[in-house]
Amino acid sequence: MSGVIGLSRRRFLQVLAGTAGALVVGIGESYADVPIPPAMLGDDFGELGPYVRIDRDGNVLIGARDPDTGTGTATALPRIIAEELDADWTRVSVIPLGLGVQARDGKPVWTYGHQRSGTGDSIPAAWADLRQAGALARWLITQAAARRLGVAADRLRCEAGVVITPDGRRFPYGSLVEAASKIDPPNAPLPLKAPQRYTLVGRPAGDVDARRIVTGQTRYAIDAHYADALVAVLTQCPWADGSLASIETAPALAIKGVVKVVPIRPEADVPPGQTAIAPAVAVLAENTWAALRGLAELKLEWKPAANSAAEDSGKIEAQAIALLDTDSAPTTRVRDDGDLAAAGRKAVRRIEATYVQPWLAHATPEPMNCLVRLDKDQATLVVPTQAPQQAWAVVQRLTGLAPEKIAIEVPRVGGGYGRRLDHDYVAEAVMLAKAVDKPVRLMWTHEQGLAHDFYRSGTVHKIKAIVGRKRQVIAWDQRMASASALTGRGVAADRLWSSEVGANQLPAGLVANYRSDWYGLASAMPRGPFRGEPHVSNAFAVESFIDEIAHTLREDPLTTRLRLLGEARQIPLAGGGMLDIGRLLNVLKLVTDRIEWKNWLHNVNGMGLACWHIDGAYVAHAVEAAMHGDKLEIVRVVCAVDVGRVINPMGLGGQVAGATLDALSNALNPAITFKDGQVQQQGFKDYPLASMAQLPNDVEVILAPNDRAPTGASFLAMPSAAPALANAVFRASAVRVRRLPLMKELLRLL
Repeated sequence: MSGVIGLSRRRFLQVLAGTAGALVVGIGESYADVPIPPAMLGDDFGELGPYVRIDRDGNVLIGARDPDTGTGTATALPRIIAEELDADWTRVSVIPLGLGVQARDGKPVWTYGHQRSGTGDSIPAAWADLRQAGALARWLITQAAARRLGVAADRLRCEAGVVITPDGRRFPYGSLVEAASKIDPPNAPLPLKAPQRYTLVGRPAGDVDARRIVTGQTRYAIDAHYADALVAVLTQCPWADGSLASIETAPALAIKGVVKVVPIRPEADVPPGQTAIAPAVAVLAENTWAALRGLAELKLEWKPAANSAAEDSGKIEAQAIALLDTDSAPTTRVRDDGDLAAAGRKAVRRIEATYVQPWLAHATPEPMNCLVRLDKDQATLVVPTQAPQQAWAVVQRLTGLAPEKIAIEVPRVGGGYGRRLDHDYVAEAVMLAKAVDKPVRLMWTHEQGLAHDFYRSGTVHKIKAIVGRKRQVIAWDQRMASASALTGRGVAADRLWSSEVGANQLPAGLVANYRSDWYGLASAMPRGPFRGEPHVSNAFAVESFIDEIAHTLREDPLTTRLRLLGEARQIPLAGGGMLDIGRLLNVLKLVTDRIEWKNWLHNVNGMGLACWHIDGAYVAHAVEAAMHGDKLEIVRVVCAVDVGRVINPMGLGGQVAGATLDALSNALNPAITFKDGQVQQQGFKDYPLASMAQLPNDVEVILAPNDRAPTGASFLAMPSAAPALANAVFRASAVRVRRLPLMKELLRLL
């Protein structure tokens, strides 16, 4: 039996009766003919389709549709469903869902709807639709109990996996599922639980994978294999647009176990991230050791293209600085409020500064990898991806298979940071599988990950502010130069700025005369999505500069910020939405109270502040730092966030602490540099992530209570961490760091 209930445009809820008597509920597109996975019909929990399953013994299976890259989606999304279901969480099993795709008129239909991780929209999207899946299952269970007992359904209540009658009798869900699966669902959306009745949402829960992770039992894509798969390793051209000049394969093929040597190259007219990142030569072998030995024996030479051979990160930076010092027209005027010239005539003080940030790599813990099997009419992949639907598009283009003939499994992902929103490594694996007509297990190394990445572009910011007679910032002129991450990705030229700067970023809307200009830089270096961009690089410049304004005015940096923010109010944002100044003021108050900011001037250590907002979420950091000779100690870090309603406080706290540490690490040490078009960093010794000794012992996280609809938080704590640290360092050392990485610049200036 199946039925339909209104959910949202082209979305519906399904109810299916399993052959084992289970109740199966799922979400899909309204025109999708969704098959029932065999596992949902029996006792095998190894596979799970787009459904909630309640078995006759009362066990509940819930599928997590978005990949979990460490963001906690595998816990938070199922708890949203379990809350409306009134499930007993101790009897819930969570299984990651692979790609959900069917076909309609030869075109893909996404049976799970949203399937994307690390972009800050998993929770908001889930809150909008996943609750209905749990609510429908609970409604069906309640109706089954009402019909059995002859009692009105509204007199029954559900609690922790049981239906309770007015006289206290308790009926476990398992005893009702067979009858429930035969009931037609209603034709209108079901009412959802009142927040005061929540027992799971807002309550702390450990990560559902935590035990498996700490005991080494978690299965990542890199652990997957087929018995007949060949291992493929690559050597890639140092220049993304270079070419293979010569190759001698005989020594590699002489290695025992080596099967084939295959050159591959990026497809013409295919956007970056959807094809191989650079020309490469793959060695395919029966095992990893043979493949690596064969790779070491390859004799080859690469040839650069004319436009990339001269690429130099130092020259690009110098070009950016020179460009911002001229009066040349920007590539895009992002925002222009008021009249800067008129404000200049009222100037009491003029303040300006330039901030420089390096190119960065993603440095994911799990290297790029992909396991692929291509049969005559079927493709099966195991992929660590943040966006299964985009991975599907790469496979479909290369194979021409029908949408439903491409199966993609997505286990727990060993870190994404935006790198796995691109699928060059998937394209490489499929190309190789086609070339050898066998399953292929592609494996990158960490060194390749640094040398062949879609980098975050280096940035230069020049900011000028005009302060009036009442210490008010009456004008703000900000120029930014960078190489857009969207270049070549099918984005209109007049929107390339959107990956680099935000039209609504602070202090837009707070200063009457405000201008933001973006200057696009040309570069042949690959670029792509990066965690927290475009907010991270801009927040470092903006929040550092506000601290410099405070120093110029000889006042408490908190006072300067409060004056700039003004009274609690709603400010319309360009493109829609509102900036809630009250919520931003609140997170600032929370961190300053916790760190005892009132002592900032007399503290023997330095203290720094920063705040930011992203898509309706608000964050503030307060950092205490100390200098011991030329050694920096981050003594204390406090972070407050307001993300609306919190699904899992423990998970959110971990996400905020992790993002803070990630931001501090990116600020302290690493930088990607290139000369003659070649990346200079070849391993973590050249690209040092922060050591435990460099980072704080703890990040104190404060979650601001709020009953608004939840917003995303996967990178919310990234933007304000680094500027808060730099501002604290200034007070601890009297050195203003305007250039990252921080430690290199600090030691240069001390």
